[in-house]
Amino acid sequence: MIKNELHITNGNALTDYLRELDFKEDILTWQEILCEGPTIPKIDSDEFFKLRADFLNTTYDIDVDFKELQKELSLLDNTDNYSEINLWFEYDLFCHINMLGVINLLHQKEIKKPIYLICSGRVKGEKSLKALGELNAGQLKSHYKNKVLLTKDDLDFAIALWRTYCGKDHNIFKPYIVSKSNFKYMSNCLKAHLKRFPDQKSGLGAMEANILKILNENDIKSVDHLLVYCLNYQGYYGYGDLQLKRKIDKLALFYTVTNEGVTLNRKGHKALLKQNNFAAEVNNSMVYGGVNRLDYQFNVDENKLIKTIANVH
Repeated sequence: MIKNELHITNGNALTDYLRELDFKEDILTWQEILCEGPTIPKIDSDEFFKLRADFLNTTYDIDVDFKELQKELSLLDNTDNYSEINLWFEYDLFCHINMLGVINLLHQKEIKKPIYLICSGRVKGEKSLKALGELNAGQLKSHYKNKVLLTKDDLDFAIALWRTYCGKDHNIFKPYIVSKSNFKYMSNCLKAHLKRFPDQKSGLGAMEANILKILNENDIKSVDHLLVYCLNYQGYYGYGDLQLKRKIDKLALFYTVTNEGVTLNRKGHKALLKQNNFAAEVNNSMVYGGVNRLDYQFNVDENKLIKTIANVH
């Protein structure tokens, strides 16, 4: 029997790359940023798509083309002809939460095909973690050849993580950080996620603190120059330029822009040294799944989220 695979990719760039490499099978391109904005467990629902469309439009001025979206997702309406499904997602939080969403969508549609994961990250001979699109043709084909079959335990694990993400208590992620699975970067991503919440001392999430650190340690010529640094040095987050630009704008109270460049101001140094809690001033009320980030703060000593005092009932 000839194998007829369905590929699900993490974006247009990778879909185009696979086509260049002569992947002829059907490709479903997943274009979402589920690591930001509200989500509900049931993805295959009008309520979910409306929730996401409203968020993307309000936050990023992105208009969702529902006809195009439905056409893309229609590949999942008749999967009888597919022998297996390949998920192409990367090592970072951005990709991992999208991947959790996709796995849950397949589960909700009761698709029972073998599901394989092609995940980039550490590559032999390379110093830094690599995105799928950064791999050369040989490396990408090698990743495909060595794809990992996800077990029932893996899929149940992903389903539980998605439900937790859509829920109100993200401390429930903590036991999953030490759970073994075929998602070898999941532990790093879950740790990174918890540190997106405001630090209890500075009021800044790890990403915000990193932006200020970049400003403090480098000769930054402009806000666009800062964005390039942030894109290249963000660890396990995997945010895109739209997301990082929004974060940089939210932090404008901490830096000064002149013709000479961008530098930390006094308030920025205080934030970096954790001398004050600036969560209220920054007022970044981004929702992560089922939780508003301002409702919790991350306690480094206890390594967990603590309810923000104003929100304790």
